[in-house]
Amino acid sequence: QVQLAESGGGLVQPGGSLRLSCAASGSIFSIRTMAWYRQASGKQRELVAAITSGSNTNYADSVKGRFTISRDIARNTVYLQMNSLKPEDTAVYFCNAQDIATPLHHRYPERWGQGTLVTVSS
Repeated sequence: QVQLAESGGGLVQPGGSLRLSCAASGSIFSIRTMAWYRQASGKQRELVAAITSGSNTNYADSVKGRFTISRDIARNTVYLQMNSLKPEDTAVYFCNAQDIATPLHHRYPERWGQGTLVTVSS
């Protein structure tokens, strides 16, 4: 069984910074893509940033230049450094892992974390 656990959310003032972390645990050989999504109240879940095992990254236009996604493949951990936060960044942030392989060659298409709340407010 593979599980994702996020940490690092909280309350921050506009213009501030937060760093989210997500660790994947379980019997894992590799994870192709890890990503962060977010869902604001009353809105659909949206992709924030993604990173592949080859370190290719993809960002939502709304966060380009402010957020940075990175990954520690050995620790099966993904990070999201969020700078210059705005009130519109307020949301529950979810960690996502895609195409997970186990040492016994089982494959899980996708796993989600429980989410961590980020609130940007003065």
